[in-house]
Amino acid sequence: MATLISHNPADTEALGERFGRAAQAGWVIALSGDLGAGKTQFVKGLARGFGVSVRVHSPTFTLVNEYGGGRLKLFHLDLYRLETPAQLLSAGIQEFLEPDGVAVIEWAERIYDLQFTFHDWKKVQIEIISESERKISYDDLGA
Repeated sequence: MATLISHNPADTEALGERFGRAAQAGWVIALSGDLGAGKTQFVKGLARGFGVSVRVHSPTFTLVNEYGGGRLKLFHLDLYRLETPAQLLSAGIQEFLEPDGVAVIEWAERIYDLQFTFHDWKKVQIEIISESERKISYDDLGA
């Protein structure tokens, strides 16, 4: 597992942008971290790495935002409001687990108990160290 320290939101976005430049169709990036940890900042950078030029924002109330216009389609999911396996399954989450682009799932820890097969999954954990610093850990679950 690789670990980096982000010293500010721009660092977190830059890491996301590096992921975006390396991303391949079919990837699912499972993001975990407390509220305010920087998950959406990471996704903003990821979109920039794809060449997406529109404003990226958290889909907390809509469940999923889809962004095109870049080299890959980006599906940005936020599972914060879904708590039970039944809610997750009825929301159609499985549709995004083998995307025709890249799916980024905020609050991904909520689906780990659903027994999905992890192909091309990348796990990114963002931990708050201080007001401005974050510990960002990365692991490839599909390896």
